[in-house]
Amino acid sequence: MNSVTLFLQEYHLLGLTIGLLTFLAIGVCHPLVIKGEYYFGTRCWWAFLITGCASLAGAVIVTDVLGSSLLGVWAFSMFWSIKELFEQRQRVAKGWFPANPKRKN
Repeated sequence: MNSVTLFLQEYHLLGLTIGLLTFLAIGVCHPLVIKGEYYFGTRCWWAFLITGCASLAGAVIVTDVLGSSLLGVWAFSMFWSIKELFEQRQRVAKGWFPANPKRKN
Protein backbone atom coordinates (compact mmCIF):
# COMPACT_ATOMS: atom_id res chain seq x y z
CA MET A 1 0.00 0.00 0.00
CA ASN A 2 1.14 3.49 -0.66
CA SER A 3 1.44 6.18 1.99
CA VAL A 4 -1.73 8.01 0.93
CA THR A 5 -3.84 4.88 1.36
CA LEU A 6 -2.20 4.13 4.70
CA PHE A 7 -2.88 7.67 5.90
CA LEU A 8 -6.52 7.50 4.80
CA GLN A 9 -6.99 4.11 6.45
CA GLU A 10 -5.33 5.21 9.67
CA TYR A 11 -7.68 8.17 10.01
CA HIS A 12 -10.72 6.24 8.73
CA LEU A 13 -11.05 8.45 5.64
CA LEU A 14 -10.61 5.86 2.88
CA GLY A 15 -14.32 5.24 2.38
CA LEU A 16 -15.11 8.94 2.39
CA THR A 17 -12.35 9.59 -0.13
CA ILE A 18 -13.57 6.85 -2.45
CA GLY A 19 -17.12 8.19 -2.13
CA LEU A 20 -16.04 11.74 -2.91
CA LEU A 21 -13.97 10.68 -5.90
CA THR A 22 -16.86 8.52 -7.15
CA PHE A 23 -19.09 11.56 -6.95
CA LEU A 24 -16.54 13.57 -8.93
CA ALA A 25 -16.18 10.83 -11.57
CA ILE A 26 -19.94 10.85 -12.12
CA GLY A 27 -19.87 14.64 -12.26
CA VAL A 28 -17.15 14.56 -14.93
CA CYS A 29 -18.96 11.97 -17.04
CA HIS A 30 -22.18 13.99 -17.27
CA PRO A 31 -20.70 16.86 -19.33
CA LEU A 32 -18.53 14.39 -21.28
CA VAL A 33 -21.69 12.65 -22.48
CA ILE A 34 -23.44 15.91 -23.33
CA LYS A 35 -20.47 17.36 -25.22
CA GLY A 36 -19.65 14.02 -26.85
CA GLU A 37 -23.16 13.69 -28.25
CA TYR A 38 -23.22 17.33 -29.32
CA TYR A 39 -19.96 17.20 -31.29
CA PHE A 40 -19.78 13.54 -32.37
CA GLY A 41 -23.25 12.06 -31.97
CA THR A 42 -23.29 8.49 -30.75
CA ARG A 43 -20.21 7.65 -32.85
CA CYS A 44 -17.97 8.31 -29.84
CA TRP A 45 -19.37 5.42 -27.81
CA TRP A 46 -16.27 3.34 -28.57
CA ALA A 47 -14.04 5.92 -26.82
CA PHE A 48 -16.02 5.35 -23.63
CA LEU A 49 -15.75 1.59 -24.15
CA ILE A 50 -11.98 1.62 -24.68
CA THR A 51 -11.45 3.90 -21.68
CA GLY A 52 -13.70 1.70 -19.56
CA CYS A 53 -11.92 -1.50 -20.59
CA ALA A 54 -8.49 0.01 -19.95
CA SER A 55 -9.61 1.26 -16.54
CA LEU A 56 -11.11 -2.12 -15.72
CA ALA A 57 -7.84 -3.83 -16.60
CA GLY A 58 -6.01 -1.31 -14.46
CA ALA A 59 -8.35 -1.98 -11.54
CA VAL A 60 -7.47 -5.67 -11.73
CA ILE A 61 -3.74 -5.03 -12.00
CA VAL A 62 -3.30 -2.31 -9.37
CA THR A 63 -2.80 -3.71 -5.87
CA ASP A 64 -3.47 -0.52 -3.91
CA VAL A 65 -7.03 -0.39 -2.57
CA LEU A 66 -7.54 3.29 -3.34
CA GLY A 67 -6.09 3.12 -6.84
CA SER A 68 -7.93 -0.07 -7.72
CA SER A 69 -11.22 1.28 -6.39
CA LEU A 70 -10.92 4.51 -8.31
CA LEU A 71 -10.04 2.73 -11.53
CA GLY A 72 -13.02 0.43 -11.04
CA VAL A 73 -15.33 3.37 -10.40
CA TRP A 74 -14.01 5.16 -13.48
CA ALA A 75 -14.39 2.00 -15.60
CA PHE A 76 -18.03 1.52 -14.72
CA SER A 77 -18.72 5.24 -15.04
CA MET A 78 -17.43 4.98 -18.62
CA PHE A 79 -19.61 1.93 -19.30
CA TRP A 80 -22.64 3.76 -17.91
CA SER A 81 -21.77 6.75 -20.08
CA ILE A 82 -22.29 4.61 -23.19
CA LYS A 83 -25.89 4.05 -22.14
CA GLU A 84 -26.28 7.73 -21.30
CA LEU A 85 -24.85 8.72 -24.68
CA PHE A 86 -27.65 6.93 -26.51
CA GLU A 87 -30.22 8.33 -24.09
CA GLN A 88 -28.77 11.80 -24.69
CA ARG A 89 -29.53 11.36 -28.39
CA GLN A 90 -33.18 10.80 -27.43
CA ARG A 91 -33.17 13.85 -25.14
CA VAL A 92 -31.84 15.96 -28.03
CA ALA A 93 -34.55 14.56 -30.33
CA LYS A 94 -37.18 15.60 -27.76
CA GLY A 95 -35.74 19.12 -27.70
CA TRP A 96 -34.53 18.96 -24.11
CA PHE A 97 -30.94 19.67 -25.24
CA PRO A 98 -29.72 21.60 -28.28
CA ALA A 99 -28.71 19.75 -31.43
CA ASN A 100 -25.47 20.68 -33.18
CA PRO A 101 -26.52 22.30 -36.47
CA LYS A 102 -23.00 21.93 -37.92
CA ARG A 103 -22.67 18.18 -37.28
CA LYS A 104 -23.45 15.85 -40.14
CA ASN A 105 -25.30 12.73 -39.03
